[in-house]
Amino acid sequence: MGISYKDAGVDIDKGNEAVQLMKKHVKSTFNENVLTDIGGFGGLFQLPTAGYQEPVLVSGTDGVGTKLKIAMLMDKHDTIGIDAVAMCVNDILVQGATPLFFLDYLACGKLQPQKIAAIVSGVAEGCRQSKAALIGGETAEMPDFYAADEYDIAGFAVGVVDKSKIIDGSRTEVGDVMLALPSSGVHSNGFSLVRKIVFDQAGLSVDDVIPEFGCTLGEELLKPTKIYVPEILPLLQKYDIKAMSHITGGGLIENIPRCIKPDLNAVIDVAWPVPAVFAYLQKTGGVTPLEMHRVFNMGLGFIVICDQDTAFRIQDEDPRFMQVGYLEKGEGKTEIMGVNV
Repeated sequence: MGISYKDAGVDIDKGNEAVQLMKKHVKSTFNENVLTDIGGFGGLFQLPTAGYQEPVLVSGTDGVGTKLKIAMLMDKHDTIGIDAVAMCVNDILVQGATPLFFLDYLACGKLQPQKIAAIVSGVAEGCRQSKAALIGGETAEMPDFYAADEYDIAGFAVGVVDKSKIIDGSRTEVGDVMLALPSSGVHSNGFSLVRKIVFDQAGLSVDDVIPEFGCTLGEELLKPTKIYVPEILPLLQKYDIKAMSHITGGGLIENIPRCIKPDLNAVIDVAWPVPAVFAYLQKTGGVTPLEMHRVFNMGLGFIVICDQDTAFRIQDEDPRFMQVGYLEKGEGKTEIMGVNV
């Protein structure tokens, strides 16, 4: 018998098994707009145009980064897919888009059907949280490119917004205020620095219990990125929101200026509850306050900018929104109380 694809490290049968195991997770995200089943060459989604005068599609793509190393060290793979979805849908949400559908790309060194199904179950959970349909994806077995137990995941989201309701920050002005929603932790940015601090410098393992966290190091670091769709979409139906920002890599310092007019500064002058994980990383690694704020979300995951009256009404309705600062005349920078930017 001649050499086979399996001999080269790619097991077609395991791939088919993985598809069967993930089907129930994928189908749990389907809605009436999904026109295809699993296994086609392309996913069909009927654009819901009712209620839109000029529907505009908004797209975003992202990955999870080296947070994947934490999942691999813990051998826990059912939440990392939530991160992949969150990083994409939170980005398109910034422009006022309602997520419609999501596709994922998963590459691994050796295809293990149960592990792949666990990863996709997380993707499906993220899609359910954001009301997006998981209409397609790709799983690639790539021996010699990835180690046998390694994998990478990335995603692609598409949403819709009426052209007249696109949020682009062009209406921001002096005196507008910033409301913030808390993060669920480190989210999915800065993990190269996190790993450098906790593993290389402090010599810790994912199984070490950290009293400040009330759980193991791995459990804290693997907390999924929060998906802000449930809080933000109802807000957009009721209030005039001028700008929004998803606080990812670059932190508050770099992400807020992306969503406001270039002749304004964002001034953050209110102290907020900073999760213990950030204080721990700063102390353990001897990281400067500026570097912490340039790398991490520091406990604030999503920013909404509106006028003061609107902010009062939003906070009356939902106290989870914290007023953290305001906009003033400037040159497109973020100023944070106590941090020398």
